[in-house]
Amino acid sequence: MQPADLRPGDTVAIVAPSGPPAAALLKRGVQRLEGLGLKVVVGAHVLDRQELDYLAGEDAARAADLQSAWCDPAVSAVFCCRGGYGAGRLLGLLDWDALRAAGPKVLLGSSDITALHTAFAIELGVPTLHGPMPACDLLAGEDGPEPRTWDSLQTALSGTQASVPGELALVPGRAAGELSGGNLSLLAALCGTRWQPSFAGRIAFLEDVGEEPYRIDRMLTQLLQAGAFDGVRGIVLGSWVGCGDPYPVLRDRLAPLGVPVLGGVAAGHGSPQMSLWLGRLGVIDTESCSLTGPIRDGEQAP
Repeated sequence: MQPADLRPGDTVAIVAPSGPPAAALLKRGVQRLEGLGLKVVVGAHVLDRQELDYLAGEDAARAADLQSAWCDPAVSAVFCCRGGYGAGRLLGLLDWDALRAAGPKVLLGSSDITALHTAFAIELGVPTLHGPMPACDLLAGEDGPEPRTWDSLQTALSGTQASVPGELALVPGRAAGELSGGNLSLLAALCGTRWQPSFAGRIAFLEDVGEEPYRIDRMLTQLLQAGAFDGVRGIVLGSWVGCGDPYPVLRDRLAPLGVPVLGGVAAGHGSPQMSLWLGRLGVIDTESCSLTGPIRDGEQAP
């Protein structure tokens, strides 16, 4: 269930499953994608508003846009325009049988879109792309896309990914496995649902923004007690913007798992934001301080 690599002429649909996008940013994001030779269509309800101003329209409308885009055979990729909050509210409204029947395609997003990454992996078994979104400053800033972020996204959309460097090894070692995870707050929020994350046999990727260390402790403890880390092979730590110094609590909670832990990978929030394929095999190596992947079926890990 691998989505096809994007090529010029392919159609990309932009939807808003979470927060409301700024119209000016969305317009520039569309233009940037069109500059890659992609055809861009925007969901009917992307610029809707409602009484709860942190949501981009009613739940049913946001879910309908997402489902319509995914099930449209003319659409090769579905890009979430921004994060914020709200994607988790859609999980019970989607027709998973219809989404499954539509076959694999690219789903792009980050932050709150972790809810969709996790649910799509469980329900559909498809890899998804954790990366920058078209109505956010990194892609749609007035002065152009952030160069490293833009290059990484284009490389990932072509189906390949250069080695992504880290900055420190919290626990040394080397591990290979399917990359899974995303925003820590969203992963913890899915505990107790049918979309509860499991990192068994996988490399867990974790990041967050604006969380105090004690909150990070609380969320990691919740995931640990729920068994999410049982059988994990390794851990990649992305950005922790506005989280103070998270590394003492990350080391305290994760080092006892006895698996390699690579920190300081530029993925999640912050700049640059490297694109990472979730649901594809990757390798972390603390000696080279890097994450390598994706590795396709039949290829050898480096």
